[in-house]
Amino acid sequence: MVSNTRGQFSSKFGFIMAAAGSAVGLGNVWGFPTKTASNGGGAFLVIYLVMVFLLAFPMLVAELTLGRYGQANPVSTLRSVWTKNKAVAGVMGLIAMVTSSFILSFYAIVAGWLVAYAFIPVFDVAGFHAVSEWLVNFSSERNVVLAVIFSLMNILVVQKGISNGIERWSTRLMPLLFILFAVMIIYIFTQPGAIEGLKMYLVPDFSQIHGGLMVDAMGQAFFSLSLGCSTMMVYGSYLQKDVNIPKTAAQVASIDTGVAFAAGLLILPAMFVAKNHGVDIFTDDGVLKSSGDLVFKVLPAMFDSMGGVGAVLSFGFFVLMVIAALTSSISLLEVPVSCAQDELKMNRTPATWVIGGVIMLISIVICLNFGTLFGLVADVTTVYMQPLLGAVWAVVVGWIWHRNKLLQELKHGYPDIESGLFWKIWPWYVRFICPVAIVMVFLYPMF
Repeated sequence: MVSNTRGQFSSKFGFIMAAAGSAVGLGNVWGFPTKTASNGGGAFLVIYLVMVFLLAFPMLVAELTLGRYGQANPVSTLRSVWTKNKAVAGVMGLIAMVTSSFILSFYAIVAGWLVAYAFIPVFDVAGFHAVSEWLVNFSSERNVVLAVIFSLMNILVVQKGISNGIERWSTRLMPLLFILFAVMIIYIFTQPGAIEGLKMYLVPDFSQIHGGLMVDAMGQAFFSLSLGCSTMMVYGSYLQKDVNIPKTAAQVASIDTGVAFAAGLLILPAMFVAKNHGVDIFTDDGVLKSSGDLVFKVLPAMFDSMGGVGAVLSFGFFVLMVIAALTSSISLLEVPVSCAQDELKMNRTPATWVIGGVIMLISIVICLNFGTLFGLVADVTTVYMQPLLGAVWAVVVGWIWHRNKLLQELKHGYPDIESGLFWKIWPWYVRFICPVAIVMVFLYPMF
């Protein structure tokens, strides 16, 4: 049973905003648009939307259902379901906790860069050009300072708990995120070159579809909903029993996909606006020049060319990115904090500061050994561990968890589920289709 110290989401809206915030991160706001631009534009968009429906949504239902049934951290939840092999279940829960912690360790570094770029135009306007120059130039010192700043922001939100911290800030930040998106999309659409980017995004060229694109789109759909690293399992553990999980999962997936789609409406036209301003984006044969660092090169160059309006837009865009990063990172920190509360009986505040502090130290070590560790940690956690853990969750729900107990848990918020089409398809789909699809995502990078 859930302990009194764990808390719960106070409203369905609060949970939806928090879960959508966890899902809506840098992968949506930047990863999705750049993958779209690199994989045929509209063709990638179509396949991505199909994969969200075919893979991400069924697994989101699975993770949320596991979490609410266990009413605890991933270690205890998996033990409560995997009763015949509790040792293995506990180990898988610990691996998920470590994975989310290491994802957060490199995520905080990238988010710190976003904080820097949000304030660069502010310092420039105020005349502190030396500070702006320091923030722009890559260095270990800069990376450490920015990672610490972002980590402290994250800790301060999570220590407040579920309703007073995560839920309160998610319900504030997510609507702000939507408003900033709308304002910036409207402005970008008025700029020369934007329509060219819009056509690339919305008009699919199906000759661009190939096996690599299919798997890439499937991976993006999987990662965009924070699946595999147990954040949704933990958020599910704070759900009240009267919540209709399939309906709520559909709402979260819809918001997440909507934000990714909106990010494409912003970034792809912005890329062509930048091109119109003389910024090199594509090679002579039409290949995107860069992806991961494009946000720190192309868009600032575009904003610089737009004068005073560009400074305002630059501030708004990077604040938007920081919000997306923060709403995701609080869910990553919540995973080990929930484990410390339940397994070690720690109070939330010391648990948050101790664990957040340890992860912050890991971020500092990565900053000081950036060339060796940053790419390694990012690849091991996101390319390998997330799909592997996702496949394990699919096996647990589809093969290990007693089907009647699964049904009874879903019935709490959806009494008529047994007579509907969802129950006739979903258990078999999670049992057979999801593990195979996730393993494909896991194996593809190796070849």
